[in-house]
Amino acid sequence: MKIQFKKRNAGGISQRVSSQSAVRHRVKRRWRASRLLLLASIVMLVAGCGEPAPNTKPPVNGENGSGQIQEEPKGKITFWNQQRKGTNFMNSESLPENYEAAKERNIEFIRLASDKWAKDRDFLFNDQPDLKPDRDFLIGNADQYEGLVEEDFAKLKGDLDAAEARGSKVVLTVLSLPGDRWRQFNNKKNDDRIWEDEAYHEQAALFWRDLASRLKDHPAVIGYNLINEPHPETATGFHDFWTEDYAEWYKGVEGTAADLNKLYDTIVKAIRTVDSDTPIILNSGLYATPWAFQYLKPVQDDNVLYAFHMYEPYELTSQNKKKGLAIEYPGKVKVGEQQTEKEFNKETLKQFLEPVAKWAAEHNVPANRIIAEEFGINRMVTGADQYLADLISIFNEYGWHWAFYAFREDTWDGMDYEMGDKKPNWKYWEAIEKGEQPPRIEIDSPLWDALKEGLDKQ
Repeated sequence: MKIQFKKRNAGGISQRVSSQSAVRHRVKRRWRASRLLLLASIVMLVAGCGEPAPNTKPPVNGENGSGQIQEEPKGKITFWNQQRKGTNFMNSESLPENYEAAKERNIEFIRLASDKWAKDRDFLFNDQPDLKPDRDFLIGNADQYEGLVEEDFAKLKGDLDAAEARGSKVVLTVLSLPGDRWRQFNNKKNDDRIWEDEAYHEQAALFWRDLASRLKDHPAVIGYNLINEPHPETATGFHDFWTEDYAEWYKGVEGTAADLNKLYDTIVKAIRTVDSDTPIILNSGLYATPWAFQYLKPVQDDNVLYAFHMYEPYELTSQNKKKGLAIEYPGKVKVGEQQTEKEFNKETLKQFLEPVAKWAAEHNVPANRIIAEEFGINRMVTGADQYLADLISIFNEYGWHWAFYAFREDTWDGMDYEMGDKKPNWKYWEAIEKGEQPPRIEIDSPLWDALKEGLDKQ
């Protein structure tokens, strides 16, 4: 996708020739020619000064090789023309005070998933059975979409209004679509129906069209992220990117219900019938792994961004006390189904992200249309602060937007970096039990310091 823009005149000075008499025109023609030449020289001189850092500049107005000119971008997409730094909210309920806290910490956008708002607290916090297994937020029931649930939409609208009142911008995402109920709400099993039956593609498109028609003018919303961590691979026998061939796999599913590009094409077209402005954000496949960019097809829409998640190596980042905390960063990690031992450090992390950079270069997608949409590591892992710092450094080097996971999540404390590497105390659990935000106490946290340095850096 090559983005082109109309070239402005320097300083807004018009270069149109006035319609005076022919005699006067001949008298002034040489003077005007000299003046235009001088203006052109000034423009060239200014353009050559203060060159921005590589890979970080926004798309520039002008022509492509064919001489075609495109209008300068307007509307919500302009939010993304400079690098943005954000976080993720995936809480059990709407917590407007978190928007204010995030704003105070220089967090520029929130990626919001509201799916948990449909579930009971005992299910989310106390490992009790799900009393509403067929209840999915906004879509009603993932088995069959029949229209937005008005009560749910009112809750979401109230949350977005609170974000706007506090000066926060929001990327809205969903954990479930029709035919694709989130694994955590599906007895810990993948729901692969959407990758097997195109009827669910159409239902997903109807859902997003309905939602976009209601939110297109909301000032807080600066992105629709169509589905969190899509995984058509799991329905078709592909599981291990360390050893399996993506190109070969995609040849077998292209054009079928398991083709992620086909799903995206259907949903994007539906949204654009009601909302031509709001940016749309597309995840790569296999749970948004960077390696799945290999088969992702750019959409012919200038208001589209592309996103990945980074928790690799998962064997390192997902450690906890129950699994054990034996692996450190930097260090050696056994990865993939074959348990191949590999050294992981900053250079290795950058190599893992190379497929994204390569894909962007091949398709002329600028850095400010790429988002590292989630990244994180269990805060108890030794070297977790260095892991976060190294990833942020790489994202900044490329000029990509980024959003860490997560900020003050109330259902899990494993990536609540303000807590450092300490266990939650009794006051924390008491507040959670009451449905309140735990008190925040300033502690020495190298983990939060790594994020804070990235958020504060201009």
